[in-house]
Amino acid sequence: MVKRREWKMLLIGGAALSATLLTAWSIRLEPPVEPAPMDEVLAEVDAVSDDVVTWDITVTRNERVDDWIDFLTGRNRDRTKLWLERSGRYGPMIRAELRKRGMPEDLLYLALIESGFSPKAYSSAAASGIWQFIAETGQRYGLEVNGVVDERRDPIKSTNAALDYLQDLYDRFGSWYLAAASYNTGENRVGRIMREMFGTERGTDEHFWKIAPRLPRETRDYVPLMLAAGHIAKEPEKYGFTDLVYQEPLDYDVTWVPGAVSLDAIARAVAMPVDSIADLNTHLVAGVTPEGRAWPVRLPSGTAEQFAMNFPRIFREVRAEAAHQQATLASAATHRVMRGETLSHIARRYGVSVLALQQANGNISPRRLQVGQVLRVPGGTASSASTALASQGDAGARFHQVRRGESLWTIARRYDVTMNQLRAWNNLSGRSVIHPGQKLRVTA
Repeated sequence: MVKRREWKMLLIGGAALSATLLTAWSIRLEPPVEPAPMDEVLAEVDAVSDDVVTWDITVTRNERVDDWIDFLTGRNRDRTKLWLERSGRYGPMIRAELRKRGMPEDLLYLALIESGFSPKAYSSAAASGIWQFIAETGQRYGLEVNGVVDERRDPIKSTNAALDYLQDLYDRFGSWYLAAASYNTGENRVGRIMREMFGTERGTDEHFWKIAPRLPRETRDYVPLMLAAGHIAKEPEKYGFTDLVYQEPLDYDVTWVPGAVSLDAIARAVAMPVDSIADLNTHLVAGVTPEGRAWPVRLPSGTAEQFAMNFPRIFREVRAEAAHQQATLASAATHRVMRGETLSHIARRYGVSVLALQQANGNISPRRLQVGQVLRVPGGTASSASTALASQGDAGARFHQVRRGESLWTIARRYDVTMNQLRAWNNLSGRSVIHPGQKLRVTA
């Protein structure tokens, strides 16, 4: 009896062990066919997360926002497409800076509506760059603005300045909508309206809609336009932008160059078109680095080594060219433009090319020539200029060869002209001395 019971227990135990081994083997060979409920939930969330549109500022969709969506997708469609594509170039840099500061990344859409992400944008109110700073505000936030450098047009430095400004506005008003409105119309106006209506400057995004009727029309539309741009940019295909080709993200090398170096010389050092350098350095508005200081210049990515190898030689060539031009200008004669004269006429008279004449006078345009204007004539002195006048001559002009004892006064009386006319026709200054044998033009 005991043996039968022991045998039975052995069979039961063996069966259990076999079942356990089979279960373990099946688990090792195949995962469970039926996932855990929590795994199903998480998988479902992951599956839809890529399609969920998220905002990190208050999202609003109302009639005014819809009106601007209609505008951006309607008659402004071509420009909206360009702006969206251009966001590929500057958007990643702006988002990264916003993220680093802990600011809402949706503030990116302020740049879209301000400038369409164009560093060269310039408004009728004299605002410039991606963030449309006026000079005064730009300088207040550390941007250099002058005839050689305009850092409002530097996408990186202007972004830092704009985010500093927006953070200051948010700290003052407590709302990104109010900060955006202040960015557009000025913080003092928004502050005054808030105090008058609510007794305090600080508020919420809802306060923007309440003060909107008292804001200028452009500012009333500013936040709705920013929101409309965000709705479209987050779901471009939903709004019919199915063929966007986003520009490549901004990427560059940086090198330091001396002052007063042209972008053309820098382009020569990397064997690329000057436009490729100018596009990365839109803030160098004169096409040259500031004089008297080294300056960081952006180069196309991957060209820094080539630049380092070639630039010393090109820089020597540039300095030699500049020295030659200075010497040429120093030895130049001057010519006062008379009625009916053209650059070609003057160039022929002095035996120089029109191009040389233009370069000696700041690349002057032939259309900007004015009567009485004094031009430098490269390659000669005032006395040689007089010789050129006499040798070239022109139809109807009369010349007089100076005799011993004559002066400008006696010659002027003889030909019934004034001394000033003689000086103008012969490029003479008030201190010029005439000499026997010198030929002077005595008629116009």
